[in-house]
Amino acid sequence: MSQDDDFFTQLGIEPREPNQAAGGRLDATRTQRREERVRRRKKRRRRLITVLILVLVLSVAGGVGFMAYWNSGIASLITGPQDYEGAGEGEVVVEIPDGSSGKDIAQILADAGVVKTAGAFANAYAKNANSGNIQPGTYTLRSGMSADNAVAMLLDPASKSDHTMNISEGATKAQVKERLKSVGHYTDAQVEEAFGATDAIGLPEAANGNVEGWLAPGTYDIADDASATDIVASMVSTTIEGLKDLGVAKADYESVLTKASIVEREATPEYYGKVARVIDNRLRDTDGPTRGYLQMDSTVLYGVGRSGGIPTADQIADASNAYNTYAHEGLPPSPIGNPGKETIKSVLNPEAGDWLYFVTVDLDTGETLFATTHEEQEENKKKFDAYCEAHNDTCYGSSSSPGPKPSATPKPPEASAGTDG
Repeated sequence: MSQDDDFFTQLGIEPREPNQAAGGRLDATRTQRREERVRRRKKRRRRLITVLILVLVLSVAGGVGFMAYWNSGIASLITGPQDYEGAGEGEVVVEIPDGSSGKDIAQILADAGVVKTAGAFANAYAKNANSGNIQPGTYTLRSGMSADNAVAMLLDPASKSDHTMNISEGATKAQVKERLKSVGHYTDAQVEEAFGATDAIGLPEAANGNVEGWLAPGTYDIADDASATDIVASMVSTTIEGLKDLGVAKADYESVLTKASIVEREATPEYYGKVARVIDNRLRDTDGPTRGYLQMDSTVLYGVGRSGGIPTADQIADASNAYNTYAHEGLPPSPIGNPGKETIKSVLNPEAGDWLYFVTVDLDTGETLFATTHEEQEENKKKFDAYCEAHNDTCYGSSSSPGPKPSATPKPPEASAGTDG
């Protein structure tokens, strides 16, 4: 098209094509041009609509992405984790398992609706210097609490359920029974029935029907619908699993527990390995000076219902006490308590040495001296005698309640009786 033609078009006058005749051919050409302009306008309109739709889609997608971002943990880096305000309301019972980290507790509370977000509790836990003192167990908290209040309640003993039972290492079955009665509110008969239900509690035959030594120390949460048998079964199962984890042969279960229970009563942790070695050395010394007699005060005391101090001369001479290892060779008939993992480990891997004797010369500090000969032992024993002169009640008191670790003062048995009384 020439410039002149364009000029005529702008004036609304369709220019004539060069050498084009008037009439039908001119009308046809005009029609084609109008159609072409219509097509171009429709094409531009379709492009505009496409662009508008694309902008709309991107705007919606961007909004959704932003909301997802805002609701994610990333946004909390800017605004901080969301948290409730105030002390909360109602009651929410939560269980904090043994070994839970601050992160674990945060998730438990968030899932239970106690705190709004795990992040809020994690921050409160981190800034509270006492948070490491939170104990495992069952707690009664509130719904919708601030994270700071949640940490404070977990540190408050009043929040802890009365159904949490703690069994200390070395506790006897008699002491466990009292805990079951006071915490679980079971009757004496119910606990005794549980102790005797050997099949129901999974007690191995090697125990000879006696649960002593098989009631694993630890923390137990007693549910409202749990029977005494349920709890005792859990304790026995924990002991068996612990022995398996340490690689103890099934045939050795009872002897390992018995030795460990003696170590638990005779020594403080720093001496576990040495006392375990003394036990093994004396048991093997059937033809030597000890003739296979353990001569451990703790076993004698167990047989007379005591767990602290030292036995009297009459108690040491009493052969009717089956747990009197001054009078009876070898291990006692059963464990004398329920040992913890560390004493079991010490029995499995005792410290190297040829000691046959030891004496705890200070029942307050647990200081213990070891000897390979009776003469050395007698010199060490003088220190113990001096201690007892100054602490008569500690050494010779008759209380059967848990007390200091008893001393062991074994001496070579006389040829006729196996003890020198």
